[in-house]
Amino acid sequence: MSLVDSLIERMSLTEKLGQLTMTACGQAVTGPTIAGDSTEAIKSGAIGNLLNLVGAANVHDMQRLAVDESRLGIPLLIGYDVIHGHRTLFPIPLGEASLFDPEAWASSARESAKEAAADGLAMTFAPMLDVARDPRWGRGAEGPGEDPFVAACMAEAKVRGFQGGGLTHADCLASVAKHFCAYGGVTAGRDYAPVDISERTLHEVHLLPFAAAVAAGAAAIMPAFTDLNGVPMTANKVLLRDWLRGRLGFDGLIISDYNAIAELIRHGIAADLADAAALALKAGVDIDMMADAYRRGLPLALKRGTVSMAEIDESVRRVLILKERLGLFDDPYRRGKVRESAAALEKRRGLARHIATRSIVMLKNDGDALPLRRSVRRLALLGPLTDASAEMRGVWWGAAAPEGHVTVLQGLRTALPESQILQADGVAIDGADTGGLSAALRLCESADAIILCLGEAAVMSGEAASRAHLGLPGMQRQLAEAVFEQAQRASIPVIVILFSGRPLIVPWLVEKANAVLAAWFPGSEAGHALADVITGRQGPSGRTPVTWPRALGQVPIFFGERPSGRPFDSHDRFTSKYLDVANEPLFPFGFGLTYGRFELSNLRLSRAAIALGDVLTVQVDVINRGAREAQETLFLFTHDKIASVSRPKLELKGFGKIELRPGGSGTVTFSLGAAELRFLGMALEPVFEPGEIEILVGPCADRTQLQVASVQLVA
Repeated sequence: MSLVDSLIERMSLTEKLGQLTMTACGQAVTGPTIAGDSTEAIKSGAIGNLLNLVGAANVHDMQRLAVDESRLGIPLLIGYDVIHGHRTLFPIPLGEASLFDPEAWASSARESAKEAAADGLAMTFAPMLDVARDPRWGRGAEGPGEDPFVAACMAEAKVRGFQGGGLTHADCLASVAKHFCAYGGVTAGRDYAPVDISERTLHEVHLLPFAAAVAAGAAAIMPAFTDLNGVPMTANKVLLRDWLRGRLGFDGLIISDYNAIAELIRHGIAADLADAAALALKAGVDIDMMADAYRRGLPLALKRGTVSMAEIDESVRRVLILKERLGLFDDPYRRGKVRESAAALEKRRGLARHIATRSIVMLKNDGDALPLRRSVRRLALLGPLTDASAEMRGVWWGAAAPEGHVTVLQGLRTALPESQILQADGVAIDGADTGGLSAALRLCESADAIILCLGEAAVMSGEAASRAHLGLPGMQRQLAEAVFEQAQRASIPVIVILFSGRPLIVPWLVEKANAVLAAWFPGSEAGHALADVITGRQGPSGRTPVTWPRALGQVPIFFGERPSGRPFDSHDRFTSKYLDVANEPLFPFGFGLTYGRFELSNLRLSRAAIALGDVLTVQVDVINRGAREAQETLFLFTHDKIASVSRPKLELKGFGKIELRPGGSGTVTFSLGAAELRFLGMALEPVFEPGEIEILVGPCADRTQLQVASVQLVA
């Protein structure tokens, strides 16, 4: 008999339900309640899993309660939100998505896992894989952006990075892919609101990254709080049991989100906690996080006959198997036994700086305002985000302290030691006080250049942080307008750095600034990374993974929309358009400038026709006509011109990079399997239809900038 079967045979109902219960320790709060003292419950076996406990000593002390003082000695499973770093922070995931580099995504997850495991942790509630096409929704900051192909690539990379060479390794974490599924489609971009989307959108967009996470071996899945087409995900048997477990063969854990099982009552599908617990268990949810629904509700559900002991045992078995896979039975103290060396920490900070530098997107650079001359004599650094260490962390900062993150002021003073850098906030991030505005403007009077650091506070994105107005908060626009007016009179260039967890709607700002950088929230090495780009030590190479709207009325906006029967025509009134704003976004998906100037030519395909099973090679030549070395990112899109189901105008199938010196040239090569050109037919099953497929390659999802060729699909 296996260890797992032996334990289940010996367990009381209390001990079984304890293995299905996860309780917060109170060190961090991610929901509406804080757990009390769990010591006695751990000793009695009534709690078998914890979240929000960090520090190897703390974790080991708690493990001793379970291992040495409970009847069966079953170790605890302890998890934490390691979203974009633990103590050392990388850019927020939306910013990191700007790299379009799966190996970089995996490397940051690998380093985050090492750091968190050294703190005693065994599980992370990451990656967040929700495709988000509405920038009002704050949780888009935690995810991969608007495209399912990118989300699937990130899913594979992050799971691989967190779980490393195997879950038994002391520096690996069990990865919990979340939030299954379509959480990014909440009504009006309002967090926790219902989701009502078509089955086609569900299967073509929102399920794909979770399929990739399962294929990569993710240890666990977390359902979303939200309902999907009237069925809350925590009780969605069709998707959790039938699709996830049945169709995909997922045999790992399903862990509820914080208090989500109890919230089935508020959703209106459960009468009481026992009813809610039964619905979640039958749907396949193994661990109840913070609702106390399984401990309190399942005993009554058993009496009512709405669940069986066999169903409870099925979930208990999955929990124990994961603990066994993590090596917790062999050595519950393996994570956090050895402190990390100073060299390892320094190397991690170096990687954080490198990734942060590459995440920065240059949205505008008129008149070569950037890079800034190193000989600049006097620099005015203005705005509420110039010297804001805590804000550089961004949302979900894990166990990182507010201090110790490099600010823009610190980074530029290090990079430009001979320059006089004068700093003033001018205004706060939010609020109506303009008392510091005059002092800030005085710093501009004899400046050679002005850098404006504007945007959101870190807490303005993330969970429960939806925004109905996506402009600059507070009085920041007043500061910017006053600076632009003064700078224009004196012919002083103004460089804007935007910090945010989403695209901001600031067309007026982009129009008036000489240069604009989208910094997102870059993490611990923010100031050094920005200084690297501003001074030209490193060229900007980030590309926005979301479409930037020019007006709120365009939202939701994304490049993968389907064609209309009445596409826009400026000469025809009755076409798909707005009366008061252009259809086009402010910046398309994939947009980002560099310090080079690239030209594409000679798009060519390895064959004119392909059948299922074939692989098409796509190549395009690139030359850098600019004066500086730079890295270009190219995207491979396809469009199925005539199909049984109308296909999106552009579908992303790949991305590639090339770095070239001035005057240098090279070739970017893509491989495209014919199987990737299948789509979901009328019955939502994959079909491969003969016909013409457009192959498009270029720097962003703007068709006017894409090279186009065609290939025939043959049966």
